[in-house]
Amino acid sequence: MICDLVLRSFRVVTPNGERSAALAVSNGKIVAVSDFDAHFDCDQDFTLSGVIMPGIVDTHVHINEPGRTEWEGFETATKAAAAGGVTTVIDMPLNSIPPTTSVAALITKKDAALGKTSVDVGFWGGSIPGNTGDLIPLHNAGVFGFKCFLLHSGVDEFPATTEVEFAEALEILAKVDGLMVVHAEDAHVIEDSTRAGSRDYQEFLASRPKGAENEAIAQVIREARRTGARVHVLHLSSGDAIHMIKEAKADGVRITVETCPHYLSLTAEEVADGATQFKCCPPIREKKNQDELWDGLLSGVIDLVVSDHSPCTPDLKGFEEGDFQSAWGGISSLQLGLPLLWTAGAPRGATLTQISHWMSRKPAALAGLSQKGAIEVGRDADLLEFLPGEEFTVNPIELFHRNPVSPYAGKVLTGVVQKTWLRGTLIYQNGVLTGVPSGQFLYREGNTP
Repeated sequence: MICDLVLRSFRVVTPNGERSAALAVSNGKIVAVSDFDAHFDCDQDFTLSGVIMPGIVDTHVHINEPGRTEWEGFETATKAAAAGGVTTVIDMPLNSIPPTTSVAALITKKDAALGKTSVDVGFWGGSIPGNTGDLIPLHNAGVFGFKCFLLHSGVDEFPATTEVEFAEALEILAKVDGLMVVHAEDAHVIEDSTRAGSRDYQEFLASRPKGAENEAIAQVIREARRTGARVHVLHLSSGDAIHMIKEAKADGVRITVETCPHYLSLTAEEVADGATQFKCCPPIREKKNQDELWDGLLSGVIDLVVSDHSPCTPDLKGFEEGDFQSAWGGISSLQLGLPLLWTAGAPRGATLTQISHWMSRKPAALAGLSQKGAIEVGRDADLLEFLPGEEFTVNPIELFHRNPVSPYAGKVLTGVVQKTWLRGTLIYQNGVLTGVPSGQFLYREGNTP
């Protein structure tokens, strides 16, 4: 067989588990997954010492351009993605100005991204009060689904959706099998739990209780059951909600759920007073709760793990005051997801095959990206080489995202992304981005403008 590239390793993560294999790539696609010593007619034939894995698909990334590009932008975010083995990102509709709540805003965002993307990029639309008439046009323009907030989003241009508006949007999306992804915290519970500003993390934690998530997720389940619409719970942090999600799935409710590396690797007990780099919403909870999330993930109730990369400028974290209530809530970990999950998961018995399932195959399935997320013949040759036994210490200055703020600073992580390929082209190697940005825009399959 004539091909463009051959990669060989004694450890290749396929949908059926690890095996020794030779991968042949032609025109950006995987054309063969063969025995390690298989012969191919190819000048570029490399044997790798690390584990070959599918490129990561991160369906929860706030890139913020245009409008808040000083927080993050397409150039810096996608460089961080490539360095972390992430070959596909789907951008969230808020924190950019304008938010992606109309076709015109989607065009504006695409124009801002042109020529800047090191990896492939798709877009979520937004569901906000007053834009129900924009949902079908955005759906037809190829967005992968719609995000809504059941409480204030943190930015005024992306308002919260009321119960009535949420129900109406789901009824519309059910007619076209559209997907609603939900920030599920109940505004009323949050209001009743309000605390004054404080440097005490326990005070902040008490202001965002698990009950807020539980109540909101119950609402999402009720409306999904009633309408038959597809729903997805974003960044689950409450272990209490796992049982109701499991029951809803058993009943045939079309619900999926994600969690994030920070909930699986950080605990409330380690957050120091005033350490606002740890602030996110919903919050990082106690070790016991983290154990429940891991149980939910390992048992299959939680479907996938994505970053919720939500950066800001350092001043918005308010490090001098250390006030958890006023600081911006968000954690930047787009580049670190795989080593974070491996470091936290390996001691719990998680395998690289499972991690690939959570971080590549299932996010691709959520978005309907049949060409991404797995090492199989016919899929895009989006690949990474992972060195699972190597350690490194996180230095925020060395990360590619725009602002060097991270709760992982100084942490020793196990597992290094050595190389990343996008459609068979090497785009990252040993700390260096290679070549010019070659990312493409992605659209929901069946709707490619």
